[in-house]
Amino acid sequence: MKDDIVLVRPTLEQKEKALAYRKEHFMHGEKIIYGSELFDKTESYEEWLFGVTRNTSAETVSENWVVTDTFFAVRKNDDRIIGMIDLRHTLNEFLKDLGNCGYSVRPSERRKGYATEMLCQLLRVAEEAGLKELHISVEKGNKASTKVIQKMAVYMNGVILLKMKRQIFIKLYYNAWLILRDHSLISGRSL
Repeated sequence: MKDDIVLVRPTLEQKEKALAYRKEHFMHGEKIIYGSELFDKTESYEEWLFGVTRNTSAETVSENWVVTDTFFAVRKNDDRIIGMIDLRHTLNEFLKDLGNCGYSVRPSERRKGYATEMLCQLLRVAEEAGLKELHISVEKGNKASTKVIQKMAVYMNGVILLKMKRQIFIKLYYNAWLILRDHSLISGRSL
């Protein structure tokens, strides 16, 4: 799975594939596409892309927004958009309970490990961006997202250790804090 997808920033060239991705969510009755920086709410791909691009910089970020990197997870062998994931560099009052990251996987591509790989790749992006911790919210009934985090983790004495070369901590309840601090572990509590 690791070599199957790559996180890429949205471009104008991806418009038709992105619209097909959104349409599949809508056709499955999903009106919210998590990690999409409101791609589910926009009428114009070009306007959405302009906003997403502006929001990558502190100098141009939209009012009441935070610096955010939004990515398509693209499968390498067919260039299909499999998912979306975003990284919010800080949390404002609105985001404090929602977290630094949201993600979604195209309905026809679920249960294949893509969400886990997307999150693994985003953790590297977060670390490269200098983030010390990453907060992820999981809705109470979202068993799939809970499993994504659990798949990445090993439980030891109430501490959840991510299975990655760089040791990162997750504290899970209905919010998860991924601590990216000097590659050392900090304790927490689980679900």
